[in-house]
Amino acid sequence: MAATMERMTTKATLIAVTIDCAEPKKLAEFYAAITGFEVQYAEAEYAAVGDGTTNIYFGRVPERKPAVWPGPDKQFHLDFRVPDVDQAVKEYLELGATKPDFQPGDGWVVLADPEGHLFCVCPQRS
Repeated sequence: MAATMERMTTKATLIAVTIDCAEPKKLAEFYAAITGFEVQYAEAEYAAVGDGTTNIYFGRVPERKPAVWPGPDKQFHLDFRVPDVDQAVKEYLELGATKPDFQPGDGWVVLADPEGHLFCVCPQRS
């Protein structure tokens, strides 16, 4: 009977997702508006929003170019649950989001933030 060797892995706690962008302060204000998070820090090079548990950071990378959607260059996207998808989409478009022509599913909507990062607006679970 072979001995089983359990391997211990140090568990990490996710503190934030960091998004590269040209204008951290502007993007922090956009995400604060759609999430209700507080802007915790906002400078030209770096900004952050959060609610004490979940955080989104923004780091200045002026040469960053948005990925073409749909396409293989998309590296990530954020998903947000909302009580009314149509109302949220309307409000987020007014805040500067855009809605790509290609929508891959039914019931949720893909939007791009003011710098072209994709995010999905998803309905509450029934």
